[in-house]
This record gives sequence, structure tokens and C-alpha cells, in this order.
Amino acid sequence: MLKKIVIIGPESTGKSTLCTELAEHYNSIWCPEYAREYLLKHGTDYTFDDLLTIAKGQLALEDEYSSKIENSNKPLFIDTDMYVMKVWCEFVFGKCHRFILDQIIERKYDLYLLCNTDLPWVKDELREYPDLESRQQLHKIYTDIMINQQTPWVDIKGNYDERLAKAIKAVDELL
Repeated sequence: MLKKIVIIGPESTGKSTLCTELAEHYNSIWCPEYAREYLLKHGTDYTFDDLLTIAKGQLALEDEYSSKIENSNKPLFIDTDMYVMKVWCEFVFGKCHRFILDQIIERKYDLYLLCNTDLPWVKDELREYPDLESRQQLHKIYTDIMINQQTPWVDIKGNYDERLAKAIKAVDELL
């Protein structure tokens, strides 16, 4: 059965790097964050409705990557999920699309890796919150979500090597 491991957390916390390293370590694949592709194409002046489009795009991408390895016995690493979309909607617009909330209930995952804010900020054209205070506030929101849901999760912090080691240990325990 396909094991799905979601890597979540505030922006610039090493999620994509961790996904890449884990997929390489387990000789598997990882599902990228659809929002990056969408915002690079459509610009960063997004609306509340754009976030629904992004959420649907993320789920379609996840389904596509899941189907690529569903019979391989390898884990799928997913860079973001509907919890991220919920936090993004609520943090920016103060409300969330019902579709996203329904998908949180419907979709099942095997493990969450929550990336902490202890890496240095790396600027790119899509990132919105360079201040540590906002990033820590977002991490607290994610931590609260993780505590109040049923899927096992691990707080991932430290330098890149420490993060990878902690993530591998958590994935090994799952597999």
C-alpha cells in the first residue's frame, strides 16, 4: 500500500529540499508544490478564488504522482497539502474555502513532517514573509493543527543534515 508523507511548514523552511533528499534516499519520487508553478505563471497578485484553483491543482498533481508509484512499495513525498492551503487562506484572507476543509477530512496521509523556522530565510520571487515573527506565528499554527489531528507527525528542525536524519528516522519507523 502506498505510504504518503507530507512535508509542511511555513515558507523557506526547507520543505522542497527535504522532499528532494528523501525521494533520493528512498529511491522514490516527490510531488512538488503546485502553487509555485501557478504563481510563476499567473503572478503573485492572487485572490481568494485563486487559492481554490491552486488547491485543486495541488490535489490533481498529488493524484498524478500517486498513480506513478502506487504499486511500487515506495513512499511518496508530498510538498504541501490542504492544511497548508487552509493556513494560507486564513492567514491572508481570514476565511477558507469549504472544498479545502472537505478535502482535509477526505484525504488520508501516513506521516507529516513539520519543518521548523530555524533555517535562514532564503529570498525568492514568490515568498511573502521574510520576518521571523510571521514565520514563527505560522509554525505555531501548523503545530496546533498537527496536535489536533490523528496522523503521526514529527517536528523537523536543525541544520539540513540533522533535518534529513530526523526525517529518515521517522519514515523508517513508518515503513
